[in-house]
Amino acid sequence: MFEKILIANRGEIAVRIARTCERLGIATVAVYSEVEQDSLHAQTCDESVCIGPARVSESYLNQAAIIEAAKKTGAQAIHPGYGLLSENASFVRAVEAAGLVFIGPTADAIELFGDKIRARAVAVQTGVRVTPGTDTPIADLTEARAEADRIGYPILVKAAAGGGGIGMQIAEDDESLEKALETCRSRARSAFGDDRVYLERYLERPRHIEVQVVADKHGNYVALGERECSVQRRHQKIVEESPAPALFFNARGEEKRVALFDAALRIAREVGYHSTGTAEFIMDTQGRFYFMEWNPRLQVEHVVTEMCTGLDLVEIQLRIAAGEELANNVLRAEPRGHAIEARIYAEEPDKGFLPRPGEVKTLRFPPLAPGTLRIETGIAPGSKVTSHYDPLVAKVVTFGATRHQAVLTLDRVLAETEIEPLITNIEFLRRVLAHDSFRAGEYDTDFTERLMAERAEAANEPAPAT
Repeated sequence: MFEKILIANRGEIAVRIARTCERLGIATVAVYSEVEQDSLHAQTCDESVCIGPARVSESYLNQAAIIEAAKKTGAQAIHPGYGLLSENASFVRAVEAAGLVFIGPTADAIELFGDKIRARAVAVQTGVRVTPGTDTPIADLTEARAEADRIGYPILVKAAAGGGGIGMQIAEDDESLEKALETCRSRARSAFGDDRVYLERYLERPRHIEVQVVADKHGNYVALGERECSVQRRHQKIVEESPAPALFFNARGEEKRVALFDAALRIAREVGYHSTGTAEFIMDTQGRFYFMEWNPRLQVEHVVTEMCTGLDLVEIQLRIAAGEELANNVLRAEPRGHAIEARIYAEEPDKGFLPRPGEVKTLRFPPLAPGTLRIETGIAPGSKVTSHYDPLVAKVVTFGATRHQAVLTLDRVLAETEIEPLITNIEFLRRVLAHDSFRAGEYDTDFTERLMAERAEAANEPAPAT
């Protein structure tokens, strides 16, 4: 096992990784930008190194500065967390060229899965169903219109690179396709430096379900359960739970679960994948599921799986990277109970989820018995949520023997949480949890849009974009 690692990230995920390392007796090095010298993640680690100005491109994406910090402090390995450099194949190669270990999958695997078109091809060759769409990038509007006519509207225009729902645009008809194509290309070029796009049929009212996979370098593969992530805004998840209500409330749920796990493991084995990874699927209204993408990293919502299995996914990542085999408690893990996560953001839902940065003067979460509640946060009283970075304040995760218990506990925790004077989405999250459709497990990726429309109709106002 490693003696010291550098955490190439910030905020709550850096704090969360450091917590596992402390338990395992591994020293940690934090990196921080000039505006985050007093940040919680910099204070939590054993050492901290400034790597540049506030601008992400000059600090948290500064590969040379991060690798130099690792070498200077004597770190043996680098954990990328999620986002930032976690899916950057060139960074993996630079880390390894410097004689360090990258805690994650290989550069080749990241490169493959970072291209959604190539990932679709892997799924197809393993016999896993994909959404009807194009298998190559769209060259121009003429080709897009021809393919859209073949696939059938509505059409989803998607960036081939990157993730997080960035750039995805829906075209309802031939007239709206040109704008969708231009918007998606522009946002993909800005976010990923890659403006390739492809088309998929837009499935109306789908469920978003993902499977957590872990695999070592010795040929052991296991699926640790599924998570449902259908509550989204701007194609980004805000509530996740396990087991997935789409399966839990389905008479053939166990049969579908087995099929989903099999599909995810087939894809992992096909490419010789190792580390943690997540296969993402969408399920249509007839209960058919389609492979969407593979995330070759730790997911934001990984804590949900940890609560149901009692496992530590960061520890598993560390042990795999160190060359160890998966332990028996991982290979034989059987998820139990129900876990649900809500992401608290500094944002204003009634104004289109507009980010609302600011200083946090009061931060209080209610106490609960261990194993019932986990709070993952990268802020403390006196911290600032700035416009430079994602406005995530905290992830609140609750566990119960039943879904009903987990949801009620989460609602109570949110009601008793104090984050002042920030404007947050807590009230909106509580509206989600209280809605009859959510309580019945009858929701989909369009749920928040309908919820905002209901609220706007009640107030006789136009609904903000979600």
